[in-house]
Amino acid sequence: MQLHRLKIVLAALLLSGGAAHAAEVRVVSSGGFAQAYKNLAAAYQDSSGDRLISGWGPSMGTTVNAIPARLARGEPIDVVIMVGDALDKLMAEGKLEPGSKVVLANSPIACAVPHGATRPDISTVDGLRSAFLHASRVAYSDSASGEYIKHQLMRKLQIEDKMAGKAAQIPATPVGEILAHGEADFGCQQKSELLPVAGIDIVGTLPEAVQQKTEFSAALVRGAAAPEAGRKLLRFLSAPANAGVIEATGLEPVARH
Repeated sequence: MQLHRLKIVLAALLLSGGAAHAAEVRVVSSGGFAQAYKNLAAAYQDSSGDRLISGWGPSMGTTVNAIPARLARGEPIDVVIMVGDALDKLMAEGKLEPGSKVVLANSPIACAVPHGATRPDISTVDGLRSAFLHASRVAYSDSASGEYIKHQLMRKLQIEDKMAGKAAQIPATPVGEILAHGEADFGCQQKSELLPVAGIDIVGTLPEAVQQKTEFSAALVRGAAAPEAGRKLLRFLSAPANAGVIEATGLEPVARH
């Protein structure tokens, strides 16, 4: 852990570009990259002198904290970290600075149960199908993983009709919290979003044949108040020296050591 910390600090020092003035950088991250960002933020602030003002919200959807909604109402944000497809849409709409996108990691979908519950074997497609069918209440997110589960995975598993009435797409609240509170007995979301939640057991990732990995990327918001500091943060988040920290949160970093 100390070695990881040293690598992070060195990466920030090398990428700081010798900036003489500290800046405030307003960042909003979606849940899939949130833990990795939190684990990197302190070392970045310590070494760069910049202050990160952090917020959280889904990459899509209509909830008040969703990143597109924040930008639409003109909330001051310098950097967004979110699902790549959703970021590309905002880029096309002119909300983000052209050429500023950096791809950070890919995220597999995993499934979990409340802590101590029977853990189904989902290592095969048949096992995953059985886990869905035998669950009384199933939860999945309203972001990228949930959209895939709702519109594609259920069809691939040929269980769309059978899941009607017992599977629910959860807005805003992490699926892991729904499981931990006993409001569902089986749920799926990005592995990186399930890992930090207490009170659940992750049973595995989706089988490769039906897995869909989500790209997480970051970019500078057009008209950002701190553009240079924002770009410095983007370089830091995508630095190979930080790959180990990102990987430890259940993500697959694009940059490698």
